[in-house]
Amino acid sequence: MRPSTSWLHTSAALALVPVVALLVGTPSAGAAQAPPTATYTIAPIVDTSTQCGTQNAEVETATDPKLSYVYQAWMGCGISFSRSTSGGTSYGAPLSLPGSTGSQTNSWDPAIAVGPQGQVYVAFMVSHNNQWYPVVDASFDNGRTFTQSTSLIPPDSKNWGDREFLAVAPDGTIYLTWDYGPNRSSVTSICPANGSCAFATGDLNVVLQKSTDGGRSFGPMSYISPGFPASGGDSAPLVVEPNGRVDVLYQAYTVTDPVSYALDPAYEYFTSTTDQGATWSRPVRVGGSVGTMAPEEWWIDGDIAVDGGGNLYATWDTQRTAADGTATDIGWLSYSTDHGVTWSAPIQAPADTLGVPHVMQAVGGPAGIVYVAWLSSSDPAGYGLYLRTYKLYTGWISRQTQVSTSFGDTSVWPGDTIGIATLSPTRLALAWGSAIPSGNKKSDVFATTVTIKLP
Repeated sequence: MRPSTSWLHTSAALALVPVVALLVGTPSAGAAQAPPTATYTIAPIVDTSTQCGTQNAEVETATDPKLSYVYQAWMGCGISFSRSTSGGTSYGAPLSLPGSTGSQTNSWDPAIAVGPQGQVYVAFMVSHNNQWYPVVDASFDNGRTFTQSTSLIPPDSKNWGDREFLAVAPDGTIYLTWDYGPNRSSVTSICPANGSCAFATGDLNVVLQKSTDGGRSFGPMSYISPGFPASGGDSAPLVVEPNGRVDVLYQAYTVTDPVSYALDPAYEYFTSTTDQGATWSRPVRVGGSVGTMAPEEWWIDGDIAVDGGGNLYATWDTQRTAADGTATDIGWLSYSTDHGVTWSAPIQAPADTLGVPHVMQAVGGPAGIVYVAWLSSSDPAGYGLYLRTYKLYTGWISRQTQVSTSFGDTSVWPGDTIGIATLSPTRLALAWGSAIPSGNKKSDVFATTVTIKLP
């Protein structure tokens, strides 16, 4: 979601130290002994944004396993991009991506994906000439330079637009989802001082556009969330399966008033297309039995992943305020072994249920394995990045472990997302934003790799 204007502009450093975490599994109910444990080896943490003097947050990560390259894109000097050609141990100087800077342009919400021949695509939102829309930049030399920039300008003269997601199919087709509304005047925001903005009202919809020519041009919108032009849908991460099927998990609020577009709390929904977005399957509600997402939720909620065996995984978190005023926020995982037709009962991921953000994302490992990471201020010391591993038909094979070695200042926005991608089925690249408390209130982007030894 779009950052609030209260995002602080101030500098901090993080000690770079190696960490090895041994994770102890928790026995399932009635089990005679704990299941086998996974072990994590966490590499030294790197500040990828140190050369960008602005606030840095909202990171997304992609990898090219063939080259062992890691790519990071985030909000910083415009939309910043940095690459590691050393498997994540060090990063080059950040680039400001074409189309993301300038006196007439505001940019936010980066997304990143790698094509089948190593092309690197970075998308982001811009506001320009009274319109809000995605831009997709492309690199054809493994992230060294970005020589192509394409704007997906909508037909409306004063539209609303927000958070886009990006994925590339094995045949090179590029898919981009984004939040779109024909009339921006219907959108009103809720903007906390230490977060970005959520939506109180609006003609929210999830749409998809695709490119079959390497990102030079994109086709018309395909409407994903039913009920256009005011479906209540937003935030739609996606994955593309090896056969080209596109799977989407989107968040949808209930529009309670067709005039004011007032919004009730949201649920997560799954849908898919087998004809490149021409038609979509009937949406399936995921995890509705455990609660809803509040309109005040300012971070990007919901993620979808696929493992090496084709099993799908969804993550999200729900919020609730009890009658006595006690707030809870619970992070969840659900899986599907039938390509999204049915989903498992929700499984709690973070151990705590405190009423603080749990910015959750996931990535699939080998068949039957998913890695779930989240950024949260559940520790009173501040924001930390945590990781946990789940195995189908077994359960959690690790307790959560803290990947970050210092805590981020909760008064400074850390971004609405984290970065997670695989360098191999048992090696992750992770990234997150935080302001390490040192009095100057500057948020930076940190990255590391984690090697997992599975039982």
